Amino acid sequence: MTEAEGYAVQVEVTSVLGEIGGWKVGAPGPDAPPSCAPLPAAGILPSGTALDARFSDRLVEAEIAFMLAADLPPRDAPYSRAEVIAAIGSCHSVIEIVQWRIRDYATATNPVKLADSTGNGALIVGDAIEGWQAIDFPNLTVTQDVEGEAPKLGKGNPGGDMIRLIAWLADVGTVWAGGLKAGQIVTCGSWTGCLPAPAGAGVSVTFAGQTPVRTSFA
Repeated sequence: MTEAEGYAVQVEVTSVLGEIGGWKVGAPGPDAPPSCAPLPAAGILPSGTALDARFSDRLVEAEIAFMLAADLPPRDAPYSRAEVIAAIGSCHSVIEIVQWRIRDYATATNPVKLADSTGNGALIVGDAIEGWQAIDFPNLTVTQDVEGEAPKLGKGNPGGDMIRLIAWLADVGTVWAGGLKAGQIVTCGSWTGCLPAPAGAGVSVTFAGQTPVRTSFA
């Protein structure tokens, strides 16, 4: 499977799952090419949601996401950093719930993972972060607490500038879907890697100075 074929599967799956409520975008390094996947609206859930047994992989990631207040439709000229920031309505701490549909994700190729929306199962959205424009995100720390496990600490997003990722999403990644839309949320990759949680465990993610976002597993 090629990368293009992986993205084509995303389009077909979206035609079945319905409304796009948001997007995930990330990159392995500050200068690396991003990749993305659409998030079904039904899988975007508030902090405190208790997840049912469908989420059997019980894998969690600590992330920062941005809620859009304005559309960023496809166009010929690339979006500037200022235009992307102007389109953002709010910033949130989130937990991505990873739930793979492929049997052996550990050995799957990147295109196959793209076809599976890089494992997205749900997105748990916390409170809005006030004054996010002034936050020094490269030096922002996060603590991910999984009940029964040692806390996991993180600092900065491995993909670097999150506005760069959203600009790429508007310019390239979402063109097939008509671009980014007001009301959609864009989550920008894990700050802590992908961590397992025991059955029945509670999970909280706390970015420094912010209200925790929480969820729990069956």
